[in-house]
Amino acid sequence: MKQPCVYILASQRNGTLYTGVTSDLIKRIWEHKNDQTKDFTNKYAVHRLVYFEHHEDMISAITREKQIKKWNRAWKLRLIEEQNPGWNDLYEKLL
Repeated sequence: MKQPCVYILASQRNGTLYTGVTSDLIKRIWEHKNDQTKDFTNKYAVHRLVYFEHHEDMISAITREKQIKKWNRAWKLRLIEEQNPGWNDLYEKLL
């Protein structure tokens, strides 16, 4: 299902984090997991989808992504743990 989303990937619990935005969450996470991206997530093995939120339009998703990227690490960890306290990989639930 294509819908604007903001997402956070982690290398492991409390590990390296990556925040991104996409209009096709399943496709984008598949690309990260299969090292189809030549970026930060590939270099640091950041493949676990630990948080995502849907948005009505891409402008609001991009605005939220920029907001989260400016947050300090503690705020990002709290956001993840409020929705996903076990740091489970949410990708399988999307399929």
